[in-house]
Amino acid sequence: MTSTLRRALTATATTGVLLLSATACSDDSPAEQSSSTTSASSSAPASGQPQPSASASPSGSDRSTPMDIRITIDGRPVDAALNDSPAARDLASLLPLTLDLEDFHGTERIADPPRKLTTEDAPEPQTPKTGDLTYYAPWGNLAIFYKDGPSASSDLLILGHIDADTDLLSGADRITIEAAS
Repeated sequence: MTSTLRRALTATATTGVLLLSATACSDDSPAEQSSSTTSASSSAPASGQPQPSASASPSGSDRSTPMDIRITIDGRPVDAALNDSPAARDLASLLPLTLDLEDFHGTERIADPPRKLTTEDAPEPQTPKTGDLTYYAPWGNLAIFYKDGPSASSDLLILGHIDADTDLLSGADRITIEAAS
């Protein structure tokens, strides 16, 4: 047996014992314990490296410690927040921004920020929803969805959400994004 395989098996066994111990000490029902143990142990790393707990490594919308921002769409202020993803923090470093928007596919309004944003440590892909502020990595553009998007894509990073009605979003010509004070 190779040392890499031996380390992987040892790490997997250790993870399983820790999960069983933690589950046995919890107040969860037996059904919840079983599904927690199954899902957690099936994702044990083959590399032999310990994997952080789910709460230490959030993904998708769970990855958000929102940062309030000020957004003005065609002169009208609206509430908005960025999530805590690296790409959203990178966008925040560019603020304030004023961008001219154009329609794309009858679903979103798009604009180009002054430079491409980081895509490092991107959250799990999610289907964009109305009001989502996103970044399409291959083209390097920002997009504001005024209709729900078609499907999740690893190239489309959700940066945050704008609380505005569909009519305002769909007709938006200019957006100003600023850090909240």
